[in-house]
This record gives sequence, C-alpha cells and structure tokens, in this order.
Amino acid sequence: MKNDRAHQLPSASDQRLTGFVLRVTLVAALGGLLFGYDTAVISGAIQFLTGHFQLSPAGTGWAASCALAGCVAGSAAAGTIGDVLGRRMVLLLAAVLFLISALGTAMASSFPLFIAFRILAGAGVGAASIASPVYIAEMAPPRWRGWLVGTNQFAIVSGMLLIYFVNYRIVRLGSEAWNEANGWRWMFASGALPALTLLALLMTIPETPRFLRARGRRAEAARIAEKIGDAAISLDYIPETGAVRHRGEGLSLLRKPMAGLVLIGLTLAVLQQITGINVFLYYAPEIFRALGSGTSTAMLETVVLGAVNLGFTLVAMFTVDHLGRKPLLMIGACGMGCCLIATGIASLRQGYPGWVLAAVLGYIACFALSVGPVTWIVLSEIFPIRIRARSVATASLALWTANFLVSQTFPMMNSSALLQHHFRRAFPFFLYAVFCLAEVIFVWKWIPETKNRTLEEIAGAWAVQHAGSGSRQVS
Repeated sequence: MKNDRAHQLPSASDQRLTGFVLRVTLVAALGGLLFGYDTAVISGAIQFLTGHFQLSPAGTGWAASCALAGCVAGSAAAGTIGDVLGRRMVLLLAAVLFLISALGTAMASSFPLFIAFRILAGAGVGAASIASPVYIAEMAPPRWRGWLVGTNQFAIVSGMLLIYFVNYRIVRLGSEAWNEANGWRWMFASGALPALTLLALLMTIPETPRFLRARGRRAEAARIAEKIGDAAISLDYIPETGAVRHRGEGLSLLRKPMAGLVLIGLTLAVLQQITGINVFLYYAPEIFRALGSGTSTAMLETVVLGAVNLGFTLVAMFTVDHLGRKPLLMIGACGMGCCLIATGIASLRQGYPGWVLAAVLGYIACFALSVGPVTWIVLSEIFPIRIRARSVATASLALWTANFLVSQTFPMMNSSALLQHHFRRAFPFFLYAVFCLAEVIFVWKWIPETKNRTLEEIAGAWAVQHAGSGSRQVS
C-alpha cells in the first residue's frame, strides 16, 4: 500500500453513492436472492419429499443437505474462476446453474435424480455466495460498503421469505396427497423465474474495476471507476497481478501473512453455521410441528420467521456502518445463545409453551442483525485483491461444509437412540448455544473493526500486523 499517497484518499464525508453503483449492486444482489430462494425451498418440500420417496431419517437429512455438498464444490471452483475470469462470469455461471436445477428438480422421476439436480443447485449457491459480496465490495465506496454488501444478505433473506410464502401458498392449493405427489415439484419449479431474471440483468453490468486493474486492463478499469465516483482513487493502490509476481510476493494462501488471515476468515465462516441458523431455516416447519403446531400453522409460522429475518437484516444494513462490525457480531451472538437455551428448555417440556415462538424469532432476529450479514461483509473486506476471490472461496468452502454437517446431523440427533426421548430434541439447541459463546470469544480476540476504511487500507493493515506479530491478537 502506498502510504505516500494516503492524503489523496477521499474522506468518508466526500464519498458519493452514485446511481451506477446502486444499479450494479442490486443486480449482483439478485445472486443473493437466488441463494436464499434455492437453499430455503427445501423447508416446505421436505415433509412431502420424505413421504413421496419414503425416506429414512438419514435420507431426509441427505435430501435437505445434499445441495450443501454442491455448495462446497461450487465455492471451491468459483474462487479460481473469479480470480481468473472475473466476478461477473461467476455470477453468470451461477444463474445458469440455478435455472437448470430449478427445472431438473421439479421433473425428477427418482430420488437419485432429484439429488443430482439439488447438488447442481448447490453449486450455483456456492458460486453466488462468493461472487455477489465480492463484486459489490469491489464496486462500493468505503463509506457505503457495509450497507451495500449488506444488500446481498438482505436479498438472501428476501429470497427465503419469498419461497416461504410461495411454499405456504402451494401447500394450500391441495390436499396432503396432492402435495406429496405434485406440490413439492411446483415449489422447486418456481425458482426458474428469478433465475431467468438474474441471467438477463447480468448482461447489463460490467466487471469490477479492481479486478480489471489487477489483470492489467487499465483503460477498461478507468472507465468503470469513473462511473463509480470517489472509489476510483483506490485504483492507484491496486497492484497488477503480473507486477506482484515479478516482485516475488507470495500469492499462496498457505504462506505468511496470508495463512493466518485465511484461517481467521475460515473460522468466522464456520462459526456462522455451527451456531445452528440453517436448522431453523431448513427445518422450521418440522421444528414447529414437533413443538405442537399443525402443518398449515407451522408453514405460516415459517413465513413469520422469514419476515423477522428480513426486517432485522434491514436494521443491520442501516447500523453496520455506524456501530461497526465487531460490536454487532458480539451482541448478536450473545442474543442467539440466550434464545437457543430458551428453545432447548421448551423442547424439554410437554406441550407447546406460548413463549417458544418468541424464542425462535428472537434467535432469528439476533442472527439477522449481526452474524448473518456481518460475517459476509467482513469476509468481503479483509483479503487483498490478488487473492480475494480464492480467500473468500476458501472461507465459503468451510462455511458450506459446516452447513452440510449441521443440516445432515440435526434429524439424526433428533432420532438418536443414545439420548433420552425429550433430551434428544433439546440437545442440538444447547450444543449450538455453546458455539455462540465460542463466537463471542473469537470475535472479541481476533476480529478488527473495518468500517470506513478502504479495502486496500484494510488489507495493508492486516498484512503488516500479521507479518510482524505472527499469531498475536489483532485489535
């Protein structure tokens, strides 16, 4: 980073939010909407899939989590593609995968064929989970970056709420038998429309200037940077890939100081998942039914859950650039842990305590206010340009692996013969609460504050601190 030019950087108050930046952000965030739509569609379909294909508890877990195996593969491939071909290309590939998988799962004639298309959908989700926040972060002025990257998480939960409502409407179109035979197919088929919309709109946006500059395409980068406004100044701080290699600077994620930085990002990503969020997002109707709700009521309660998720994500978008990343992460994880303990206690009791819905919604609110959006914001900020896509891909790979393990094991823990009947329903919630405590400690010790700093300032500060201190705490 060229400190002798630091005085040229615009102050936070001078940074403008242009119409061009808003437009490309909204298009890229549609990748997040498909992310949420495709991952949450299983929540309404899982009951009917289980009956249609006569699945065991392990088979039910596989039906819910198989897409996450695709997410692992998609995020692994997207990192390399993103650093070589660009962030926009990854989004285009994700849109194609979304479209094919929506139609394929709807028409699947067997369980293995259904699984194959769900894994394909997961590959699209994994790719979008990297490309959308990275694309937005590289287009955003520092003052607005948290808010703009937060629009991706807002789009994710919007997609979840949308499919919760679609699932609810489809369930009410026919009987249990009709839903078991055909209703779940319409749930998956509905994803084709947003996928086509994303594919069309991606044709109207350019590649990021930071990627173009890093690849030596200076004229193209300058034209796009001019449309962004004050963020264009940061192009002076971006090294071209060839120049970096010529100086012999390491590009490996396993070399210092990058290895420590990648490990921190990886841990943060894993903690987002093992605190249990996707158990509620994927199995919400099943959880509500187990606590005493009927099928229609459970689906409606899931819609309410999605609305809370959406509302508090919106709150996070408007607070993250003022309160900062670190305080939100710690406060949110504390709240999640308390609500998980309350949900576990409710699961130990007979009947349906009136406050259990409040506990579940409180958990969702705390996640949406903090750990959900802020994790992705931090991951999009902390890595240098030359390894950003691969580093986010590595963290996302760990995130989706953890998501897969949590989603696969939840129904198995609920039916485990090793635990007493009532305790087996409560045990997962108590376990996830322990991980919430671990997140609070980790964030307090290792995650720095990054608000109102350019991506190049953040990357430079991390490199200096880690090179000089090894495993020392970063504050």
